[in-house]
Amino acid sequence: MISKGCEQCAKGGKMVLFVYGYCDQRDCFYCPLGENRKNVTDVYANERLVESDDDVLTEAHRMDALGTSITGGEPQEALGRTCHYLELLKAEFGEDHHTHLYTGITGGRENMRRLSAAGLDEIRFHPPYEQWGDLHGTEWEDILYVAREEGLTPAFEIPGIRAEPEFLEFLDEGAAEFCNVNEFEMSQGNYRRMQAEGFELKEDHMSAVDGSREDILETMGDHEKVYFCTSVFKDAAQHRRRLKRMARNVRREFDDITDDGTLVYGKTYADPERFEALGVPDEFYTVKSDHVEVAWWLLEEMIEDGDLEKGEIVEQYPTYDGQVVERTPLA
Repeated sequence: MISKGCEQCAKGGKMVLFVYGYCDQRDCFYCPLGENRKNVTDVYANERLVESDDDVLTEAHRMDALGTSITGGEPQEALGRTCHYLELLKAEFGEDHHTHLYTGITGGRENMRRLSAAGLDEIRFHPPYEQWGDLHGTEWEDILYVAREEGLTPAFEIPGIRAEPEFLEFLDEGAAEFCNVNEFEMSQGNYRRMQAEGFELKEDHMSAVDGSREDILETMGDHEKVYFCTSVFKDAAQHRRRLKRMARNVRREFDDITDDGTLVYGKTYADPERFEALGVPDEFYTVKSDHVEVAWWLLEEMIEDGDLEKGEIVEQYPTYDGQVVERTPLA
């Protein structure tokens, strides 16, 4: 089973809103947050540092967001801020803008009521790993029913550390609507801690951890309400499709969009008047403060013909930070 939130994510249509970098409940050895996100109060909409509400809305429009995923740190520890952004997004995009939130604490009824009133649709609980298998009869069981009573869709979202049949029991009892299991991954933020716990990367893989995937799929994979999200799918599908949505919205007339969702164009430090003298149509280039950006194929042709001396082909992400992936010199 795939939830509505995951459906939108798979299409690349979910904006990621990071609302708070602190999580005082525990320091999980597998926490993937990097230095720029861990223990900070900054807000990020995708890669954009948020300085105003307009930044959040601009980023959502930039990618034609179908919905928003709210994460941290711990969003419930900044509940006022979290609710504010939920209200902002629902006011701008309407009730069809689907929202889900990841949380590692139960929060209680008042929090569930406030989140629901602000517009949250789906809440995904991540209980402490140490308690897996002993969640029945605890606040973790109670909060699933409380969340549902307050109008939210309650679910589990857990890292694929090991198979745990108790989560299937909650599904069969009707307490949780679904359970997402994310393939266990190493990141820059958790690599050393993960190694200290004895985990290693899967052979020939950039992030997936060697180990429990087969056991999890054998134990939990056949349940209709369990979805196993692989690291390959996150990278090859979700992330790439989000980039493509952005690229289609921000591309200029002369930018090419690659299969990976990056933008490709030419760059040269030639005198802008040279382009005018050669009769290059305005839609094929744009003048920046110290260089000119132009259709890559046109730049390549102009250099081959001797009209320009040199330049480069640039490939970059369509994200707010515009990270450059590759530069290919032309001369």
